[in-house]
Amino acid sequence: MMLIWTCALLAAAVQQCGAAPTVQKPLVGKSHDVVNNFEQQITPTRRPLYGRFLHVSDFHPDPFYKYHSSSKQEDACHRGEGPAGILGAETTDCDSPIALVNATFKWIDENLKDKIDFVIWTGDSARHDNDEQIPRSIDQVTDLNRLLVSKFVEVFGKPDKINDTDPLNDFVIPIVPTWGNNDILPHNIFTKGPNPWTKRYLNIWRQFIPESQRHSFETGGWFFTEVIPNQLAVLSLNTLYFFDSNAAVDGCADPDEPGHQHMEWLRIQLRFLRQRGMKAILIGHVPPARTESKMSWDETCWQKYTLWLHQFRDVVVGSVYGHMNIDHFMLQDSEEVDMLTLQGNVQAAARDTMDDEMTIQSAADYLTELRLDWSHLPDPPKSEQSHSEDDDMVDGPHTVKNSKKKKRNADKKGKKFLKKIGGQWGERYSLSLVSPSVIPNYFPTLRVVEYNISGVDMDSLLPANVDKVGLAQQVDEKWLGVEGNGEIFEKARAFFEGTDGKDTKAQSQKPRFKVPEGPAKSSPPGPAYSPQTFSWLGYTQYYANLTYINNDFMNGTGPSLNDVELGSEGWKEGKHSGKHPKDKQKPRPNKFEYKVEYDTGDDTTYNLKDLTVRSYLTLANRIGQYKPPRVDQIQSIEDEEYTEHDEVINNAGLKKGKKHKGRKHKKKKKHGKRKAINRVWFAFVRRAFVGSRDEQELHDEFGQPV
Repeated sequence: MMLIWTCALLAAAVQQCGAAPTVQKPLVGKSHDVVNNFEQQITPTRRPLYGRFLHVSDFHPDPFYKYHSSSKQEDACHRGEGPAGILGAETTDCDSPIALVNATFKWIDENLKDKIDFVIWTGDSARHDNDEQIPRSIDQVTDLNRLLVSKFVEVFGKPDKINDTDPLNDFVIPIVPTWGNNDILPHNIFTKGPNPWTKRYLNIWRQFIPESQRHSFETGGWFFTEVIPNQLAVLSLNTLYFFDSNAAVDGCADPDEPGHQHMEWLRIQLRFLRQRGMKAILIGHVPPARTESKMSWDETCWQKYTLWLHQFRDVVVGSVYGHMNIDHFMLQDSEEVDMLTLQGNVQAAARDTMDDEMTIQSAADYLTELRLDWSHLPDPPKSEQSHSEDDDMVDGPHTVKNSKKKKRNADKKGKKFLKKIGGQWGERYSLSLVSPSVIPNYFPTLRVVEYNISGVDMDSLLPANVDKVGLAQQVDEKWLGVEGNGEIFEKARAFFEGTDGKDTKAQSQKPRFKVPEGPAKSSPPGPAYSPQTFSWLGYTQYYANLTYINNDFMNGTGPSLNDVELGSEGWKEGKHSGKHPKDKQKPRPNKFEYKVEYDTGDDTTYNLKDLTVRSYLTLANRIGQYKPPRVDQIQSIEDEEYTEHDEVINNAGLKKGKKHKGRKHKKKKKHGKRKAINRVWFAFVRRAFVGSRDEQELHDEFGQPV
């Protein structure tokens, strides 16, 4: 026990010192004929591991897109004349031209193909149903998904797969897809499986789904792939069963609901992976977004997901999502797990369902509420002021006594802070990352995540073969109670198992709810919390500047994004609305390429040492500061008039534990200065919109009066 604690302290010291991460070298394994008594042939030309994976999301290809067409809602870049570029209509609600899909895969082929270990593809690979004159059909939706599969085959397919009977051997690296809410018809509505859609996609994605997982996929659209055999798995979640906009299902509490069955599948797989000593990445389309007034998942699903992540925090490396098109992250607080809600005893809905497709305004409101939530995170204690022995001796023993007292007080505050966040590693919380999209609602984006491959033994790898290891799906559960941190889980165990002080035999004989076993108390923190093998080290966010690439309006200036008329449905016509290309006859685009928007490895604003939960807790706390320390302040912006949100006006005076009311009230006010005082918050909202919005506009919308 002492050894574990000492190692934890050493790891913390390294993290606090901000040691620069070492450059990872590719790991190359050898060939073996027999390993661990499993007769599995491993090819001697195994691809090395590079410690990076690609995340792509929300392509939304549109075969009806016409360049130089109108971006108005009634035209949807399908007809008329207007600003739609040859490679996409940036900052609009139009879908992606096939040219953008082709250019994106060509760039991946030339720049990333030989530098990544696997691909995570988080859905929405069909166009929106946004044009009444061209309604979607089942064939159209499935054909567009087949188109995306064909592009993955072009880039990552093996040229020598002729006569190969194993469809999973068709690619040089694993590709792991998941459902989007627009990959079905009608959109959002996904009924209990097996259903026609699970059967269709079992055929479309047959090259991605392991044989042992095909039954569960047909049952509900979920599966997992061992992207590093016997060591790291990616679990593809069907978040449509959690999605609050899916009227065909009703949460995760009722055992007859597919959401409940999906959560049970997830629980069993995570337990199985723990037994095998493996780690897991969770992926899905719709993220578990949840603020004080809005949510994207049914509350019972969010509660179980948060509880599962906490109880399996030694297994889950991280989770990634798409759907929302804005670059951000979210924290799940395990202390918000509610005993009654987990049983389905939800009173009145405390939160409204989040908009299916986010407008600029709804995205701004959502980000502002996230910040408000983060302003209530526990504050870390201020760093102790340094002093020397000479300083202590100036006033003699009295000063030494005061100094010791200050140190004791600082230690006490530090212990209190760590208790609030769930210990040294922040295990009270879990983290979900949301990547922006390829569809140019702002600018097209890709994300490459770097993970730690030190400690991976390439020579001991076997091809993934779940059937020979065990049948997790058929194992009867034996519940051992709760091992979670914090009083909430001790109370939960007592309540759920009927031992909460109520003396009835019925309660003790029949548990109300089964809480998964947590990690052993002697277990070290998992890779999402403490840097170790498979921990995420950082990511590089790429974007394609379509304004420059399309080259239609480089010499002109159009109305600002805030001046665009959104319309009653919130449709974005884009920053070039009302303009016509300088050359209507023939597009003259510049070279297409994705460039680095920011890289967390050298980003001095976020200053993330890694992508652990503790690092993001620090970042969220900094974003939530309405009176930031000097190091996080930026210069003022002059302005004549602005729209003032009550929550922003009063944020500087917010106290811990108080939620601001009346956030929808607005008023006009004259003021000399308006600025986003907090440079970390300003960078967060600028990156949320992929740098497509004017900085002055961001100050106007997200700043505060001074």
